Amino acid sequence: MPHRTLDSLDAKGKRVLLRADLNVPVRDGVITDHTRIERLAPTIRELAEKGARVIVCSHFDRPKGKRVPEMSLKPMVAALSAALDRPVAWVDDCIGPEAEAAAAGLADGEVLLLENTRFHAGEEKNDPALAASLAKLAEVFVNDAFSAAHRAHASTEGVAHLLPAYAGRLMEAELKALDAALGNPARPVVAIVGGAKISTKLELLGNLTRRVNVLVIGGAMANTFLAAQGHAMGRSLQEAEMHETARTIMAEAQAANCEILLPVDLVVAGEFAAQAPHRTVGIDRVPEDMMALDVGPDTVELVEKRLRQASTLVWNGPFGAFEIPPFDTATVAVAQSVAGLTASAGLKSIAGGGDTVSALRHAGVLDRLTYVSSAGGAFLEWLEGKTLPGVKVLEA
Repeated sequence: MPHRTLDSLDAKGKRVLLRADLNVPVRDGVITDHTRIERLAPTIRELAEKGARVIVCSHFDRPKGKRVPEMSLKPMVAALSAALDRPVAWVDDCIGPEAEAAAAGLADGEVLLLENTRFHAGEEKNDPALAASLAKLAEVFVNDAFSAAHRAHASTEGVAHLLPAYAGRLMEAELKALDAALGNPARPVVAIVGGAKISTKLELLGNLTRRVNVLVIGGAMANTFLAAQGHAMGRSLQEAEMHETARTIMAEAQAANCEILLPVDLVVAGEFAAQAPHRTVGIDRVPEDMMALDVGPDTVELVEKRLRQASTLVWNGPFGAFEIPPFDTATVAVAQSVAGLTASAGLKSIAGGGDTVSALRHAGVLDRLTYVSSAGGAFLEWLEGKTLPGVKVLEA
């Protein structure tokens, strides 16, 4: 791997500034999903056990450079301490005399959590002065926040120019998984892209048609492609203004020898509601007063056939309105097939994006794929072929 990792870091006795992503879901002051904290814990634990003095920094929500009490990271102290099974100290700022004194006072193996980096306006502007103030706290920088690596902020990119910089274990795992997905994948490669709009995934679709062997399109996005081919889609969600774009993507895919697999049947209903009366129809039989809310069993069968022939799968976006039964059927069926093929046939299955993670959790297979990224925007930008500033700065 061309990035510096913890394997080459002698951490004992060193103050290590660790950029984490503690931007976790919180409702009424209670953390509702500990996934990011649990995934971060191994890096902190490894550094502490090697005798490092670990100083954790992170953003939380969007305070826009102001102190917003409900966006404080203080509630994370107990959760982080529980995940690490060791005490975590706290300081009420991420820079300045108080933070510097707290960092200087750490003993080997101790952990300190700093206040929200975004309480300072300079964070999102990648202000050199803020980066310098963060760098004063430590001798080494470790970035374990791949999910924030698409942002060139003071705590993700700026400080990495001022201290020896390394990838944490979570960052390392993400980079290895993404290299296996699109960098140097085992072929054939199948990509599944779902979601509502082509307009939000134009760059993704453009990059994938050049990189994968089969591109499966699901979700409401598929409705736009079908409409662009001349199919009447009734009241289905679709983007009429993107029809020409859809045809261009299909032509580019054909030129790149990438097969685009669109639905051959659809599950339609008269309303977007749980257990709404529904039926399965062919793509040329969508009633005028109904809308497509999932793909049908024939489409699932076609997708599963392609997956059985594949060595690598990249998945971003569900097939239907998976939050509302029974329109979760196709997504759940394909997710369970992917989990089965990962276990039995060695399929390298890499998935990511908020809706995708939720859908895989709903299907009960979140831990049965090769790798599921908890990074939303960063995962998407990587799949689009973009350079991520927080990753580039870690290159050896």
